[in-house]
Amino acid sequence: MMNTVQPPRHPRWHRRARHALAHSLRVRLVALFLLLALAMAGTFLFGMQQAFSVGWRDAARPLVADYVDRLAAELGSPPSVERAQALVQRLPITVRISGPLVNWRSHPDAQEPDRPKEEQWQGGWWDDDWRRNRPQLLERSSADGHRILFGLNRQLWHNRPRMVGWFTLALLLALTALAYARVRRMLRPLDEIRAGALRFGRGDFAKAIPVRHAGRPDELGELAATINTMGGDIHQMLEAKRTLLLAISHELRSPLTRARLNTELLPESAEVQPSREALLRDLGLMRDMITDLLESERLASPHVVLHREPTDLASLVEEVAASLHGAEVVRRRIAPGLPVLALDRARLRLLLRNLLDNALRHSTGAPQPPAIDVRADDMPGGALGVRITVRDHGPGVPQDQLPHLAQPFYRPDAARERATGGVGLGLYLCKLVAQAHGGSFSVRNAQPGLEVSVTLPATGA
Repeated sequence: MMNTVQPPRHPRWHRRARHALAHSLRVRLVALFLLLALAMAGTFLFGMQQAFSVGWRDAARPLVADYVDRLAAELGSPPSVERAQALVQRLPITVRISGPLVNWRSHPDAQEPDRPKEEQWQGGWWDDDWRRNRPQLLERSSADGHRILFGLNRQLWHNRPRMVGWFTLALLLALTALAYARVRRMLRPLDEIRAGALRFGRGDFAKAIPVRHAGRPDELGELAATINTMGGDIHQMLEAKRTLLLAISHELRSPLTRARLNTELLPESAEVQPSREALLRDLGLMRDMITDLLESERLASPHVVLHREPTDLASLVEEVAASLHGAEVVRRRIAPGLPVLALDRARLRLLLRNLLDNALRHSTGAPQPPAIDVRADDMPGGALGVRITVRDHGPGVPQDQLPHLAQPFYRPDAARERATGGVGLGLYLCKLVAQAHGGSFSVRNAQPGLEVSVTLPATGA
């Protein structure tokens, strides 16, 4: 039975619109512009309607009555149908003539076109008083007994607002598009500031955030210039720290080497031997810490160079495990048929040593020994890779401390004893080695214990 892959379901338009309105400053500004435009248009129309209804109602009544008298006189007595037809063609009105000699309607297909419905007289300047006076305003009687009723051709008035409405809608959409384009152009520096801040966060200070109109910058230009200044200061501090660590580490190597040589030349007598071994052990720990410091600074540099060579990962895991004290209890699960990767053997040996050493250190008194699992895995994008998983069955760490475990010099406990974890560079170095190879590094609580996963692509970055 074949499994059909379901296409990803995209959120509906109203959810996307709600998300954009909640998270996009650009969309909120355009929406505010539309609301402001609609509110101003509504206020203007309402004010004009009220102004016309109050001031022009009484003034229009005698003008309309005089105009209707002139139209009735133009039709004659008895009323002439030909003149009525010419009048209807010339003006947007309807005419109805009823009497002993002439019975004619300008729009016979329409049902009472000359008598507006009650709701059409509601509001505006044709209020109740106007409706009560409508028979005297729009109706006339001739001397020969004919009754003439004038009205507006509502069909013309219905079609024209529809055209005006579509034109208004198109104009509103055009203004909205122009406003969105303008707001997008105005807020484009925010995208550049965001991209620059992300670059600075990754340690890339080579490209500054562009400042528009540097001579006379606006608020966003001043913000970009301020962030550039902050990025430059951070870059200088990081470079100063890196230079200081490299200098101190390099300068300490020579006296440590001489101290170790002098210690090894001490006589191996019963009185001196315990102190000699303790001194050699402490000097070795200091040497390892200085080596880790130098390696972390080299790997953290954006110009790190890896000496890649085809590497059999299974044999490298066995080699590193055999070199560690107590690693004989580590359970090894190495899948067959692993791909041969182009790796820096020295850096990967450092990664495996730190992971296994960390697992052994935290497995004291654990119900099960630590385990390392190596198998082929699919990388994001469909590329082939290898996943290395090392797990212990110790107490683990609090959940809120997991994101900080791979930070330099961070340890869950406040103590700095070597037996409980050194100075906190082991997992940091593992993360740097994985990232330098184009892979990923993750830590999680396995309950019980801690699980560290490293993925390495078959073709490194």
